[in-house]
Amino acid sequence: QVQLVESGGGLVQAGGSLRLSCAPSRRIFSINAMGWYRQAPGKQRELVATITSGGGTNYADSVKGRFTISRDIAKNTVYLQMNSLNPEDTAVYYCNVDISWPKGNYWGQGTQVTVSS
Repeated sequence: QVQLVESGGGLVQAGGSLRLSCAPSRRIFSINAMGWYRQAPGKQRELVATITSGGGTNYADSVKGRFTISRDIAKNTVYLQMNSLNPEDTAVYYCNVDISWPKGNYWGQGTQVTVSS
């Protein structure tokens, strides 16, 4: 079992920035990909950004050019730098890790991001 510890959420004004961090509770050696998803009130959870073991990245169209996903392999940590935030970015942000061996997919507990206008 893997627990993911997220941090960095909070309240920010429109146009501001936040940086989210996510690290597993133990060292993982077979990560396929790590990513961030978000869920706004009354909406389904949606992909924000992912990064593969090879460093390939994928972003939702709504965050391209504003958000950057990165990782620290040594620390097994994934980050989400969020710039030019707007109220539509308000949501609970969840970290996700997909592991190849033993196979598993895990979610963090979520961190609230609130952007005021």
